[in-house]
Amino acid sequence: MDGAPHPPACAHGVVLGLGLRRGTPAAEVLRAADAALAALGLDRTAVTRAATLDSKLFEPGLRAAVRELGVPLTGHPAAVLAAAEVPGGSARVAAAVGTPSVAEAAALVTAGPGAHLLAPRTATASATAALAAPPPGSPGGQQVNQQPDLRHHGDAEVRAAGLVDLAVNVRTGTPPPWLHAHLAATLADLAAYPDGTAARAAVAARHGRPTGEVLLTAGAAEAFVLLARVLRPRRAVVVHPQFTEPEAALRDAGHTVHRALLTPEQGFRLLPGAVPEDADLVVAGNPTNPTSILHPAAALAELARPGRTLVVDEAFMDTDPGETQSLAAVRDLPGDVVVLRSLTKTWGLAGLRIGYLLAPAPLVSALAAAQPLWPVSTPALAAAEICSAPAALAEAEQAARTTAAHRAHLLAGLATVPGLRVHGTPAASFVLVHLPGATTVRARLREAGYAVRRGDTFPGLGPDWLRIAVRDPATTDAFLTALREHAPPGAR
Repeated sequence: MDGAPHPPACAHGVVLGLGLRRGTPAAEVLRAADAALAALGLDRTAVTRAATLDSKLFEPGLRAAVRELGVPLTGHPAAVLAAAEVPGGSARVAAAVGTPSVAEAAALVTAGPGAHLLAPRTATASATAALAAPPPGSPGGQQVNQQPDLRHHGDAEVRAAGLVDLAVNVRTGTPPPWLHAHLAATLADLAAYPDGTAARAAVAARHGRPTGEVLLTAGAAEAFVLLARVLRPRRAVVVHPQFTEPEAALRDAGHTVHRALLTPEQGFRLLPGAVPEDADLVVAGNPTNPTSILHPAAALAELARPGRTLVVDEAFMDTDPGETQSLAAVRDLPGDVVVLRSLTKTWGLAGLRIGYLLAPAPLVSALAAAQPLWPVSTPALAAAEICSAPAALAEAEQAARTTAAHRAHLLAGLATVPGLRVHGTPAASFVLVHLPGATTVRARLREAGYAVRRGDTFPGLGPDWLRIAVRDPATTDAFLTALREHAPPGAR
């Protein structure tokens, strides 16, 4: 990769690298971009892609500027940018963000091997811009690391009528009749304001914790928003690939988010050193959505530190028979350990919005103060109470064992699909697969009547990944037949 500036070889097809300080407005970003383009006699139509440091991707000013330019935005980790051969660079910038160059390095890396800078970077008061051109004959630069849609959820895959749902991880046949009847009975009490005392006590007893360490929430997703609003981390790290709402909530609250990416080559396992030591907020899932990997409780406990808040999303923990790796009842780890749970998946209550958070009492009090008044409805509180009772827990345990058997059946069938690969050992109610041409396969499956979850909206994955929900053997077998039929020719 040649880092020396070159004159423009063409008037289109250039990559715009951008660096900016936090809070820089869109007008300032565009001013830097326009100055860089004007110096070469170019205008905005010459730009085909924009790129920056991944921790800057959600800067509102940057996002607005790129929308005005009408081009895709790509983000790269600091380590990748630091490895680019760029003339000069700033020790001050390196100390602040981990790479001595942002704009030039981002442009070069995105433009691909053999790219060259068209001119030195242009700087304004709080933004920098640089332009790079891909080598002749290239398709226009790298497509990797384009920012995924953190707001995409599996329910978007099944909004069309008539599709067999393998995209959403809610257990089929739920809520069960007894739970449905119990919820219906609460409608007589809707004139009174909700009282969460009994539900909170039931959840606390279920996990062997004091009631002061329980916070009931409108789904686990509300807990992510509360944490983002209340905490003030210096360095927030989200372990990916995983559920995207924690990162989205943190970014919405104005926090810079760093990603710790687990790799398929290592089975998406959480290995020592994956999380930076200076992280004072760490978010991880267990079992993790979408990888279905169940991390050892000891590996997660190793992430606990004095002065650090460790958030473990256990929304799918009740799909593991015996909940063998849960930290929900663990109270003696250093720092603040927060465990999130949901009643959505096992009990089919996505529309009711009920979940809860377990954490040290002072943190629970701070988070509760950030909630609106009466945040959880009377029917949702009734669900939390009854689903924490021994009879419901026994039913959930049996459901987890059934899911495990059905998952084994799905995995055996997937092993017969040429070109398809499962990385690691799935342990939840879904399976993540890698299949070349998965975007086309997903479209063909929809035409055949089956909805599966796209994987490219999860950081660390891409268009060749699909998430498939575990269903009963008959549904799975019919799906596998369609999958084999519609797999791309190159995978057969």
